[in-house]
This record gives sequence, C-alpha cells and structure tokens, in this order.
Amino acid sequence: MRIDAIILRELAMPLVRPFETSFGVTRKRRVLLAEIQSEGLIGWGECTAGERPHFSGESTESAWTVMTQELGPMLAAENPQHGGDCPRIFWRVRDNRMAKATLENAIWDLEAQREGISLSRLLGGVRDVIPCGVSLGIQSSISELLAVIERELGAGYQRIKLKCKPGWDVEVFEHVRNRWPGITLSCDANSAYRLHDADHIQSFDAFDLLMVEQPLWHDDFYFHSLLQKRMNTAICLDESIHNRRDALAAIEMESCRIINIKLGRVGGFSEAIAVHNAAQERGIPVWCGGMLESGVGRSHNIALSTLENFTLPGDVSASARYFAEDIIEPEVTVSREGEIAIPDTPGRGYEVRNDLIERLTVRKETIRAMELVS
Repeated sequence: MRIDAIILRELAMPLVRPFETSFGVTRKRRVLLAEIQSEGLIGWGECTAGERPHFSGESTESAWTVMTQELGPMLAAENPQHGGDCPRIFWRVRDNRMAKATLENAIWDLEAQREGISLSRLLGGVRDVIPCGVSLGIQSSISELLAVIERELGAGYQRIKLKCKPGWDVEVFEHVRNRWPGITLSCDANSAYRLHDADHIQSFDAFDLLMVEQPLWHDDFYFHSLLQKRMNTAICLDESIHNRRDALAAIEMESCRIINIKLGRVGGFSEAIAVHNAAQERGIPVWCGGMLESGVGRSHNIALSTLENFTLPGDVSASARYFAEDIIEPEVTVSREGEIAIPDTPGRGYEVRNDLIERLTVRKETIRAMELVS
C-alpha cells in the first residue's frame, strides 16, 4: 500500500476520575494518535506510553520524538503490504515498542479496510463477544473502594482487579472478600514489592485471587520463579514480557502461570500474536491489559482479545469509565453480562470523531514520503 501521509497528533484528554497505581496518580492523558492516509483509506493507531517513563522507559515526549524523527520517516518511505512488515521496516530502532506499535497497528487497520474485513478477523479472532474485567486504582479509603466495586459489579464486569502496593493490600483484600466472597478478584502490584516481601505476598493465597500481577521487579523472571514456587495463587507477568522470547523464557522458568499482553508493551499486533501463540502452545492463558487508552487504542484491544487463547476477562472497559467524551463512535459499551460485542465492519469497527479530535489536539505534525531525502 502506498503511504500518502502520516499525521501525528497529541490530544489532551482529562480522565473522568483520577487513576492511582503504585507509580502515582494520573488525572489527564496526553494521547498520541497516528493517522495514516493510504490510497483513500485512513488507518488509526494510538501510543500507550505514559506521561512519564514509569511503567516503561518510554514517555509521551520520547515516543513523539522517535515517531517524528525516526519511525514515521522510515514508514513513509516504504510501501508495506501487511502490518507484519513493520518490524522489518523499524529494525534499526531499538526498543521504543510503544512508538512502534502506534504506527504498526494503524497499518493493520488499513490492511483490514483494504481487504474489506474486520480487524479481529484479519488477526485470526474467533469470538463474537469478549468478557470484560475492570481495573480499579488505589482509592482514598477502603469504604470508597467498596462503593466503586459495587458500582462496577452492578455494571456487569466479570472480574475486579485491584491495584495494590505495600500498605494497600491485605486489609483491602480482607474487606473485599468479606463483602463479596464469590467474585473473581485479582490484584496488580506494578512491581511494588521485593523478594524480602515474599512471606507477605504469600499471604495473598488466603484470598482466592485469580492472579497476582507483576509483584516483583519490572524486568525479572528469576525471582518471580522463586516466588511462584512458594505460592498457590498464579503469578501473572506484565512488564517483564516484551516479546515471544520473553514469554518462552518466563514459561520455561515457571515464573508465571498467566501472561498479560499489552499491544504497546510488546510493540504491536505482530509480536502480540507471537506471544499469544507461544503461550497457547504451552497451555498458559493470556488476557489483554489496558493503559487508559482512548477509543482508538481500546478498539485495537477489543480486536486482539478475540484471539482464541484470550480466555480470561481483560481490562477492556467501557469508554465512559475514563472519558466524558470518547473520540470514537459508537463509544465502547459493556453489556449487563459484562461483555463487549465485536464489530464486523471493515477495519477497527469504530468511526473516529474528527471534530472532537481536532478540538482536543494540542500539537500536530505531518510526515510525507516526498519530503524525505535519500
């Protein structure tokens, strides 16, 4: 396909309510979007990098720089036929996976439109609906958290995930389990603990959790393996898994029993499918994690979650949980049964609201192949 233009934008999108993790509090998202124009079609991608380099080494600013100065010009000079061509195009740039995913995922969207099929079908998806869980940030009090959980259970979500950290864990789990002994419950530490906390983390076994997500170092397999051997509860790895090789290493070392796949973290759909397949071949279930995406990134997560081994509810929640107005239509909604129906129209299945995108845009840059010099 011929790349006519790549338009990069930064949008300022305030969250409906603050979202707190062990890293800190997010109140407003700086959303980076890529609009790729090709032969009358437009594909969209979203960068999931945070405002600061806390979840990963990437940030909004670093991703903008890499896309405008490196990845965008590389892609504009090519004629990719498939989203899977992007890793080859970007090979000179090390890491920067969230920036790479922004552009690669837009090419997959374009390819699905060109083929006249839904993005989920192009990826190899097998589901008409996907089950949804919800990720709840750290609250100001346990009573406030219980009220939030009650609201989300009433909305139909099938799994409740609690962000946790030292000082906000066991007492919280006790209150939640006493109130709702039968719900599917998990926790996510975002690397907030260390191995000297192993006895404390092992006490989480008492709360019948679906998983404990990334309790130790963000780049670790070995110590997670030691911890998993001590625990009945499954450890899920998130930040540690960047590609298929990482997934294979973690599985071989028995560092986890579940893997969270995030499109940005692994560099786009190509590697996400590879991680999915590696886990499936070895009997390890996966699920799709969220990064406070707008509707563009959320629609990509929905398509990815239709693959066969996404057997656990992901963090693909309704648009209204995060934004007063989302930049897609229709907005993502979750049924009373805690499910999202999969669009069957070509591409992502959600139209962008160009007027709202323009209104929210705080900077913009266009890259064209004709502007490049050899």
